[in-house]
Amino acid sequence: MDAGVPMDVTGVRVELPSNTPIVLLREQTGERFLPIWVGPVEAMAISSAMEGVKPPRPLTHDLLTSVIEALGARVVRVVVTELRDNVFYADLVLEIDGREVSVSSRPSDAIALSVRTGAPVFANPSVLDEAGIEIREEDEEAEIQRFREMLEDLTVEDFLDPGANPDEPGDS
Repeated sequence: MDAGVPMDVTGVRVELPSNTPIVLLREQTGERFLPIWVGPVEAMAISSAMEGVKPPRPLTHDLLTSVIEALGARVVRVVVTELRDNVFYADLVLEIDGREVSVSSRPSDAIALSVRTGAPVFANPSVLDEAGIEIREEDEEAEIQRFREMLEDLTVEDFLDPGANPDEPGDS
């Protein structure tokens, strides 16, 4: 089965002037990037995993990774499958008991799992043709560095509910 165009997760950057985080995927054998808008929590989850930061307690993506492993499954790949009404869609492909199971996912969540598990990321060629862009390398590096500097002052606690006690059960 053709999974699509192999992509590298190059990092997370901030789109100006809206200051919206974007995860950048770059095609491995070409010049195009696929920018996917993500929320700040997902941006933090992706960038912290890429930098090897381990939270004191597992966050959602760490927990899901542990659940997948505990069930005897593994993340095989992530595929950005389509762009519909300016919304990206992805599949998280798992292997369990020798068979592949595809689970519909937000790209940001699937990518956060891929950086934790080392699973490869692919894009459907039609998605890359429609939304792929070329970015000069120096622009990409400057944006990624600026976002990393912004993240340096953030902690896991910054994303918790201010009234929540992290040691109490709940939604946080």
